[in-house]
Amino acid sequence: MTYQNKKIADVASKLDKKFEGLNDKSTILRSAEFKALVAEIPKLEPKERAAFGKELNQLKSYFEKKVKAEQEKVEELDTIDVTAPFDVNTKEDKKPRLLTADEGSIHPLMKELQDILGIFERMGFEAVESRQLDDDYHMFGALNFAEGHPARDDYDTFITTEGLIAPAHTSTMQNRVLRSRKPPIQMVIPGRVFRNEDLDATHEHTFYQLEGIYVDDGVTAGNLIATLKTFLEEYFQEKLEVRTQPFYFPFTEPSFEYSIKRPGRDWMEILGCGMIHPNVLKEGGIDPKKYTGFAWGFGIDRLVMLKHGIEDVRHFESGKLSFLRQFK
Repeated sequence: MTYQNKKIADVASKLDKKFEGLNDKSTILRSAEFKALVAEIPKLEPKERAAFGKELNQLKSYFEKKVKAEQEKVEELDTIDVTAPFDVNTKEDKKPRLLTADEGSIHPLMKELQDILGIFERMGFEAVESRQLDDDYHMFGALNFAEGHPARDDYDTFITTEGLIAPAHTSTMQNRVLRSRKPPIQMVIPGRVFRNEDLDATHEHTFYQLEGIYVDDGVTAGNLIATLKTFLEEYFQEKLEVRTQPFYFPFTEPSFEYSIKRPGRDWMEILGCGMIHPNVLKEGGIDPKKYTGFAWGFGIDRLVMLKHGIEDVRHFESGKLSFLRQFK
């Protein structure tokens, strides 16, 4: 197409060359060259504007057609699913065997979580789910972590730019539970937690945890030890020896590491627990002079690994069908 106006002819030649190098062809219609030509119109003599405007519209229409033609070419191309595990050239005997819908199963962690919650329900506990984003107060302040306390350094947490925290433990829900109920309080809190871990066979940055809380008049450490032993024996379906040793958590006093010995096996520390610290009870609106309570927390992934002899925690998040098929 030829143009009488030299400015339009020069721009047309320049845009033709520019068009070929564009990935998104439609941007040509918003180019600075077009805008510059439009800005020329008010500067022209009235008698020149009509001819200039007509050629400018012709130029625009020319590129609109080119853009449309390019878009139609793209629509005609065969789409490729880059997430597909094989392509049309893969031989049948080389294609992976996929699970059909009727062969699906509940993820082992979710199945075991249902069993765990079922046991605690039979023991009289209610369940409430934890959060996947929380604030500094519920992560630390409500749990007797003083500002700047070195115990905060034990939790290498993920923090958003808005200051929210991906919880490193389900204890973030403890204050909410205490404030929402009057004793007796029996509650378990399952949820996903997040820590900046070096990944290996026994450590993951994302895993599941279960917090337990019991508050009433006259609750003792003996009640804590017996409650956990009852649960663990029901979960593993075998008699266990149990023992505790002193530990430190800011939110319990006294605090313990809880170990079990299964028949024919060595002692293994399995969870942390203790009597709820009076400051935590007070912060939750519970009178520590009238009520006492205990709390515990354990990793669900770890418990499932022990029960089923799973050697690597990373299997749970791997999506490997060979692993998942074992739990169908």
